[in-house]
Amino acid sequence: MSDPRIDGLARLLVNYCVSARPGDWVAIQSDLAAQPLVERIYASLLEAGAHPTVLYRDETLEDVFYRQAAEPQLRWLSPLDALMAERVDARIVVRAPSNTRALTGVDPQAQRLHQQAQKPILDHYRRRSAEGAHRWVLTNFPCPALAQEADMSLREFEAFVYAATFVDQPDPIAAWQAMHDRQQRLVDWLAGKSEVIVHGPDVDLRLSIAGRTFINSDGKRNMPSGEIFTGPVEESVEGWIRFRYPAIRGGREVEGVEFTFAQGRVASAKAAKNEAYLLSQLDSDPGARYLGEFAIGTNDRIQRFTKNILFDEKIGGTIHIALGAGYPETGSRNDSSIHWDFICDMRRDSEIWVDGELFYKDGRFMIA
Repeated sequence: MSDPRIDGLARLLVNYCVSARPGDWVAIQSDLAAQPLVERIYASLLEAGAHPTVLYRDETLEDVFYRQAAEPQLRWLSPLDALMAERVDARIVVRAPSNTRALTGVDPQAQRLHQQAQKPILDHYRRRSAEGAHRWVLTNFPCPALAQEADMSLREFEAFVYAATFVDQPDPIAAWQAMHDRQQRLVDWLAGKSEVIVHGPDVDLRLSIAGRTFINSDGKRNMPSGEIFTGPVEESVEGWIRFRYPAIRGGREVEGVEFTFAQGRVASAKAAKNEAYLLSQLDSDPGARYLGEFAIGTNDRIQRFTKNILFDEKIGGTIHIALGAGYPETGSRNDSSIHWDFICDMRRDSEIWVDGELFYKDGRFMIA
């Protein structure tokens, strides 16, 4: 018997997240293990009058690519990718890896060369998205590898995912619209503010948000979502932050990360595990050591760490920062081939002050 929650998630992705319209060209980019969800997305897109294109990926082929590709191949831009960045109206990206560590042993220099080469594609998507010409959403399909990574059984992980996406609710779209309304109150309060100060056992940061815009992340781009975020003034960040949660990128788990910022730039960085990889990514390009994002997680249905950034950055009671590329719609000018999120727990002895007012304390918003 098919799981009705899969059909519910598919309809949410199509009808709410990307709001598919008749005549839209919609790309579904998915791992092979997510086929049950892809089939339902495909059917829902046809019901909406859209034109779906399905593109499957496999991390085993990525491993082959990074191990065998010569430098010209690493730097090659696919004409298909360029066409999609230019023309596709919406993308639904579904992650369901068979091995979350498939790329652990590949050369980080090869990964860096390839991601630098892909930057024009990503930049074009970001520009079109900021202009409202491109809609996209990223989600995960519950699969054994992600369940194992989260230290859950598959059944338990399925329940976690469908609760975090509100698919277990009678009306998931209404639930996301209610989250939008709650977060919009926060975004409206932050409009026009200038200075943010963050204190806690693992953080002592000061940054400027003058002239920048907070975005209400309400499930339109990430599913699940639940955060408000902005791009801080690039040269403004000062202070120190430590992350007790590991940061995972490119198949590598980096633990015990600490950053010190001076004039906006990561002046020093260290990690207890995979420090060399961390530093290699920070040296990708000049923008990689500056913040592209400062965000606060608001999804109280996500309360446990899963080693999956799509869920973990939304944990209610946490903040996260991202080194590298910022989102143009926030006003960020930071340009980089990377965008790497790091999560800091704020649920104990922690505060966020905005222009001298207490905005957030111990994981809860304090404004009326």
